Amino acid sequence: MENILENAKQWLSQPFDNKTQKEIQELIDTNSPDLADRFYKDLEFGTGGMRGVVGAGTNRINKYTLGKATQGLSNYLHKVISDETIKVAIGYDCRNDSEWLAKTVANVLTANQIQVFLFEDLRPTPELSFAVNELNCHAGIVLTASHNPPEYNGYKVYWTDGGQIVPPEDKGIIDEVNSLEYADINFNANEDLITYIGSEVDEAFWKASLQNGTFDIKGREDLKIVFTSLHGTSIKLIPEVLKRAGYTQVHSVKEQEVPDGNFPTVKSPNPEEPEALEIATKLAEEINADIVLGTDPDSDRIGVAVRDNHGKMKLLNGNQAMVVMTEFLINQWQQQGKLDGNEFVGSTIVSTTMVNDVADSYGVETKIGLTGFKWIAKMIKDNPELDFIGGGEESFGYMVGDFVRDKDAVTSALLACEIAADAKSKGSSFYEALLELYVKHSFYKERLVSFVKKGMDGAQQIKQIMIDLRSNPLTHIDGSKVTFINDYQSSIEKNMSTGEETIMNIPKSNVLIYHTEDGTKVAARPSGTEPKIKFYFSVQTKLDSVKNADTIESELEAKIDRIIEEMSI
Repeated sequence: MENILENAKQWLSQPFDNKTQKEIQELIDTNSPDLADRFYKDLEFGTGGMRGVVGAGTNRINKYTLGKATQGLSNYLHKVISDETIKVAIGYDCRNDSEWLAKTVANVLTANQIQVFLFEDLRPTPELSFAVNELNCHAGIVLTASHNPPEYNGYKVYWTDGGQIVPPEDKGIIDEVNSLEYADINFNANEDLITYIGSEVDEAFWKASLQNGTFDIKGREDLKIVFTSLHGTSIKLIPEVLKRAGYTQVHSVKEQEVPDGNFPTVKSPNPEEPEALEIATKLAEEINADIVLGTDPDSDRIGVAVRDNHGKMKLLNGNQAMVVMTEFLINQWQQQGKLDGNEFVGSTIVSTTMVNDVADSYGVETKIGLTGFKWIAKMIKDNPELDFIGGGEESFGYMVGDFVRDKDAVTSALLACEIAADAKSKGSSFYEALLELYVKHSFYKERLVSFVKKGMDGAQQIKQIMIDLRSNPLTHIDGSKVTFINDYQSSIEKNMSTGEETIMNIPKSNVLIYHTEDGTKVAARPSGTEPKIKFYFSVQTKLDSVKNADTIESELEAKIDRIIEEMSI
């Protein structure tokens, strides 16, 4: 506690402003338990950049922690780029503090003689990724905390390809940041170096989205769509791109149209959670809609709900949406004569392996990376000789083509509607297409279980859970023998029958995955951006007919329930 108090007292003088000093002094004077959480560590880059609660302190998002990150980025950019004017694009979402934090970041960049393209108003994260390439920038920054609660914000850095930073850039930037003191931050903005952007980039994005996300199909005017932005940024782009594509029956949820960082109509603005889409689903039932689309605040994640075989709206999980989208995209490429063996799709280690089956059926390679779309973007950058069709991950994210190098709910929404409209015009449905894939490849059922563990104690609990899973590995899961364990922290795949260990050629990450004889997969992974530990369950079995889908799904759900009970999760 002495170290925490000492760290806090350093924020009671220059370079910290009066407002910050007053906030910290009050915490000290009242002996607030919040003080420890604010100062027990420095906020660090995770799988999605920096993300945390807004407030004063080293473990908080504020002008100084973001200023230090931006000063480090500026220093790194000057170190690696010496022969041209450095340019950086900045975007931000609907969160209460995003606009002024974005301007603060712009000020630090321009103080370091870097030209800034700053969006004039909130925009979806995928548009920032797009803008980096569209404006020939060397880097990009977006201020967002994705689907986190209202008190959070965050900071993600993109590189010249439009993808989030990966090795070696990430380490280079972090080393620069860690070498700085807060007094080293230059906040003296050069306003002449800021160019405000907006509609011209919107137009370019819409054009690219339509080019990549529409196909030669029929039935757009017959598809009835319910759309909700969940108070976020997608309201800026999705209604217009659907209109331009020819969808005339788009019903927006009025209560959730206005961007609002307090997210007043939902407990959590996360389309992964059915509760977040309750209002949209209710509207869909009232008007007999075919599909519901919901996005998170920065419009990179998308939730898709469609009518099941009983006519009820059903929220698909990210894996289900991913396999249908991948199948449709590859099939369209095949119909256009574009498959020549030099294509690939991207996925992640905790996503469904069903996407591999789908791609294999067309002779298309599936590349697998760590969790996070920055690794899919890296696949594209590392394989310029190959054509990227699309890629996704279980956490409700998908990317269509390579014009955006991050998950893109805008173009994914358009693609979902293309699939639904095409199926409806042929007397089928989006859900029927999924069931047919289950018959063809096997019925895969996945579930994500997350546990929030806040503060110092929570971090230690998460650490201990991973230690226990490594030191006392499971030998059987629901009666099926564990065949392999992939430990991405040690980069070792262990054959549990022979004891043979194989080095995995993939960057290290704190992820552990069990595989069993019956095709079950269980993964454990601490979140890189939230105080959570996540368990991913995937089970599968054959499905002989669409009519038996309900029975098989119930059996697989029961199997996951047994595994969770067995693991005492």
